[in-house]
Amino acid sequence: MLCVKIEMKFIRQVFEITTMNLKTILERFGSSVVIIVGIAGSVAVMVSLLSMAEGLNSTIIKTGQDDRALILREGSNSELSSGVGMQEIDIILNAPGVEQFNGSPMVSGELFVIVDLKRKGAEATSNLPLRGVQPMSFNIRPELKIIEGRNFQSGTGEVIVGKGAFDQYEGLDIGDKIEIRDNFWKVVGIFSTDGDVHESEVWADLSVTQSSFRREGGVSLVSVKLINENTFNEVGVYIETYPNLSLKVERESSFYENQSLGSELIRAFGLVVAVIMAIGSVFAALNTMYSAVSTRLVEIGTLRAIGFKGSSILISLMLESMILATLGGFVGAGIAYIFFNGYTASTLTGGSFTQTAFAFAVTGDIVKQGMILALTVGFFGGLLPAFNAARQNITDALRSI
Repeated sequence: MLCVKIEMKFIRQVFEITTMNLKTILERFGSSVVIIVGIAGSVAVMVSLLSMAEGLNSTIIKTGQDDRALILREGSNSELSSGVGMQEIDIILNAPGVEQFNGSPMVSGELFVIVDLKRKGAEATSNLPLRGVQPMSFNIRPELKIIEGRNFQSGTGEVIVGKGAFDQYEGLDIGDKIEIRDNFWKVVGIFSTDGDVHESEVWADLSVTQSSFRREGGVSLVSVKLINENTFNEVGVYIETYPNLSLKVERESSFYENQSLGSELIRAFGLVVAVIMAIGSVFAALNTMYSAVSTRLVEIGTLRAIGFKGSSILISLMLESMILATLGGFVGAGIAYIFFNGYTASTLTGGSFTQTAFAFAVTGDIVKQGMILALTVGFFGGLLPAFNAARQNITDALRSI
């Protein structure tokens, strides 16, 4: 019973001191804002960079499906460095475990090349991927939808452009003509693929693309639709053990997961920058809290003289620091959400050296990481000043009147 009374007394003291501290925050508005702004800046930078990494990673990862496979040249790690002969496609057509569409194997050769176009608002040109595809490619990827205009006609110099490429590059409106290899190709449609990597590409007829780039003898890779994800091994064994066939089979989801290295680098960079800024915020919080304690020595001494424990003063000052940190965290996360969530940008992706469009994504998990950073800064920024205040000698504190 005595322990319960002591605990209730301690809690009451902490509550009363904390309430008093919060009521005087407006009197210390300047110093309080320093803590809030410092922490808000750290959290905003961290959340913004992590949302960039999350958006890029989500765009790349969602491209891959477990029931689709990509066949590339053995030893290659990207579409750009791969090559598959047209005669090799005939062998792939007979592979077991491949889904059928209207009696034909769902196999499509695709040529991946790069064209130079000017990005909106930029002076120099950037690499834009052009994918030459066969009609079966559209059946293999049913997520592709024409959202404006129409599809290109086979055998013609017509192209359709992804929504991401349309948003990022000039001269891709329907009816525009883009110069590719001394020829002008007409834009006839805009497509969406639910926000994956292909939205950053231009698609055209395979035979026309092969002719323009003098690649009639082969393609970059072969896309395959599996009967189900469990038939991947059947296709892999058939292709990789076929005599004199130097090809490898990768599950599409694994291939694009390996292409997401750039997002991990951005995430690591964001964490490093956030930690550096957080260290600066800790020192700012330390300085502010020490200043707050020094101006309240009489108040602290009086509280100690009338029976308030040093531990209750320590806890109450820590709570004040953590509350200010929480406010800073919410402000920083809010700024990042308002200005960056859904913001469309593009960056070079590993392997292909082409621009991939993506949207920043401020998720709940990223906001949680930002709040953890804010509370960490608040904890370490308030710990030493609070500990110093709790150990303050009553006589010395009252002498400062």
